[in-house]
Amino acid sequence: MMADLNALAVFTVVAQERSFRAAADRLGVTRSAVSQTIGRLEATLGMALVRRTTRSVSLTEVGERLNAALAPAMAEIRAAVEGTGDLAGRPRGQLRLAVSSIAERFLAGPLLAGFAAACPDVQIDVTVTDEEFDIVAEGFDAGVRLGEVIEQDMIAVPVSAEQRQTVVASPGYFERAGTPVHPRELAQHRCIGWRPAPKLAPYRWEFTEQGKDFAVAVAPEITTNDMALMIKLAVAGAGITFGMEETFRPFVARGELVPVLGAFCPPFAGFYLYYPNRRNLAPKLRALIDHVRQSRD
Repeated sequence: MMADLNALAVFTVVAQERSFRAAADRLGVTRSAVSQTIGRLEATLGMALVRRTTRSVSLTEVGERLNAALAPAMAEIRAAVEGTGDLAGRPRGQLRLAVSSIAERFLAGPLLAGFAAACPDVQIDVTVTDEEFDIVAEGFDAGVRLGEVIEQDMIAVPVSAEQRQTVVASPGYFERAGTPVHPRELAQHRCIGWRPAPKLAPYRWEFTEQGKDFAVAVAPEITTNDMALMIKLAVAGAGITFGMEETFRPFVARGELVPVLGAFCPPFAGFYLYYPNRRNLAPKLRALIDHVRQSRD
């Protein structure tokens, strides 16, 4: 039994998008063409790979196992094919990146704008997400995250300097509620929490004292996955919030937010561009890696 390689490639896109329509848009074909291709693949294998509803597509157990096995191989094939672009001398094609919402330096604009100007034949597709997933299985070329959460089998290139987290609130809030002198006092304050996704728990507020790490069990009155909203609420005096010092820096500089408890927030490894460890990197990814390294020099 020999499955059509093109059908397998279509299947991996459907598995990534979880939608026939989205897969069709990405592949540049019709929705019916995608559906028919998956149907033929299922007939060849003699097993159902997807569950179809009027609104969504999910994978069967067999489909999940097949996708897990195919994703790395398809990524290698794409890299090998795109590697022939070296002969043409210019990086080209779509570059898909999954970037943490708090990677301020990478998302600020100049770094990506400079890369786009240097590589006009590369179409950059950035998904800003804080969910943790396998970038290879989901069809991304690379990602940008904090170094401490990157898988050890990935190659990582620094994008930023060391980072710190900090506790901030508006001057008005501290005037009304008092200023905490130790992180454990935060449990008695109104707090604004952040969560990476709707079904995940709010981010833990973690600190260090005399070389030992500890967390404070704050109970946020407001929780959001939108960093911009979190900052607006803090500036408006809704409570104390916690996040990356780099994110809050402009607001602190203008006096809209005041940092506290800095002695309990030591620096840690910053953000990294990370990608799979493979022999043949596509020219478009290699160009981005070189651009990031040059920007750090």
